[in-house]
This record gives sequence, C-alpha cells and structure tokens, in this order.
Amino acid sequence: MAGRSHLRNRLEHGAARAVRAGLRPLPMSAARAGGRALGRVAWFADRQHRAIALDNLSHAFPSRSDRERRAMAREMFRHFGAFAVELLKFSTLSDDQALRLADIEGEQFLHQAYAQGRGVLLVTGHFGYWEMQSVVLGLRTPRPMSVLARPLDNPYLHAMLERIRTRSGTSVIYRQGAVRKILRELGANRGVAILIDQHLHSDAVMVDFFGRPAATTTAVAALALRTRAAVIPAFSLPLPGGRYRFVYERPVPPPEGDTPDAVRLFTQRCTDVLEMWVRRYPHLWLWMHRRWRMPSGTGEAVVAARAAGEPAE
Repeated sequence: MAGRSHLRNRLEHGAARAVRAGLRPLPMSAARAGGRALGRVAWFADRQHRAIALDNLSHAFPSRSDRERRAMAREMFRHFGAFAVELLKFSTLSDDQALRLADIEGEQFLHQAYAQGRGVLLVTGHFGYWEMQSVVLGLRTPRPMSVLARPLDNPYLHAMLERIRTRSGTSVIYRQGAVRKILRELGANRGVAILIDQHLHSDAVMVDFFGRPAATTTAVAALALRTRAAVIPAFSLPLPGGRYRFVYERPVPPPEGDTPDAVRLFTQRCTDVLEMWVRRYPHLWLWMHRRWRMPSGTGEAVVAARAAGEPAE
C-alpha cells in the first residue's frame, strides 16, 4: 500500500465499476474487442513494461527476429487488456451464462484424482484466462476448492476481485498460514489452485525456465510429496466469439521416493509443463513480469549451481 493514495484507490475502483456497468448489456465478444483495443493503447503508453517484455522475449526466443518478438509483445498487451475487461464482464454473468461460454477438456483427470481421496493441486501460471478458469471449475466440481493468491494493492479492487473469485463457492488462501490451510483442504479431498510463475524471495528453489534459472515456489512439490495429492496442470485459452477453452492435463508424475533433491525435480517437471504451453501460445503469458530476477545477495555462480542441483561453494 506504500505510495498509494486513498484518492487513487477510489478513482481506480470507480473506473472499474463504471466499466463493469457499461459492459453488462454487451456480449463477451464485444468486451474482448474493447479490451484488446485498451491493450493496444497500453502497448504504446507503458514504456516500462514494454521494455521488460521485450527483454524477456529476447532471452526466451533468441532465434526469433526483433520484429517477431515485438509482434509477440504487442499481442500479449492486447491479450491482457482483453483479460482485464473480460474479467469485469464475466462478473456480470449468471452461472449458466458463464458455463455456456466454456469448452472443457481433460475433466476426467480431475475426477480420477479426486477418486484417490488425497486432494488435488492444480498448477498454472499467469497464462490465458486463469481467473475465469477458477470460477468455472468452482461451478463444475462437486467439491469446494481454493485458490492461493496475494492481495491487490488497492483494497477496493481487491474486494471486487474477491467477490468474483468466490462467487462459485471457491475460497481464497493468502500467504499468512497458507501451508496449514492447504493441508487442511487436501486432507478434506478438495482442490487448491496455485500459480507457479512468480519470482519469490524466499521458500523458492531455482529451476530452469526458458533456459534461465528462475526462483520458483516449492509449495506445490513439497505439499504433493508430503500428501501424495495429484498435481494437475490447468490452462485456459480464448476461443472465437468470446468463448474459452479450459484444459486439464494428466497429473505430473512425482519423483521416486528416494530421489535426491525431489522437491527441485518435481518443481522442474511442473515448470516444464508451463513452459511447453507458453512456447505454444507465447502471447498469452505475462512477459511484462520480472520473472528472472536474481535473489538478493546471490551471485550468478550460486544461482547456476542451485539450478543444476549442485551445492554452491
């Protein structure tokens, strides 16, 4: 909250409410078109995040031309403009309207995982339409589920997003006391969704992501190894006409019980699945995030050693 004024928070919240009201009578396809136009404006106006995105893409796709990478970045801005506007529109839909917009693939893997009775860890990233996917899953699954999230800096927008996330019975778990709460959910054979693509300063392990070491949460691997809960990758994509494709994959296989550095290996396997999807649809991932920051006080040699699973000198 530091550096944010009450007036700014109120203005942002008022603008979001006004846009939401204006979107109510429009079809989702119109909301998507308007959001993409907004993202195009952001591409030209937001020099800082444009530079971050282009730098990240230059490392991730070194064989692509500058022109190709700029096209990826522009399309990414358009997508996240659409994502923001569509999320507001999505919050105005009835449950039946929301479900009619969704094509779901791989739902059988979720049912098979729940049948084991140990809960389910759903892993994804800031990719596609993850917020809508959690709402639709909450409407489709017979079991309550939770999402692990961080609060927004604007408390009024945070409350608005909380209402969207919980409309289908989904609960939100925040960092304070998260492990205990997740264990309780898994023990009750419920699902917990976790995003694994944010840089962390603590409770992280270095794994390879697009050929570079990235500090990644250990929560998924550690909890799965402890509880034997299935880890199901989940991804969401746009379809024509303002519709969505929600995909659930086969569970990520855990390492053998006696595997050295099992947490890092399991985390790498989850990250590899995310990278595969981002490579397929690079414009749907949040390239404007500083994903590959060095942990404070950590030299490159130490990071490289950790990423390779070797002891640092």
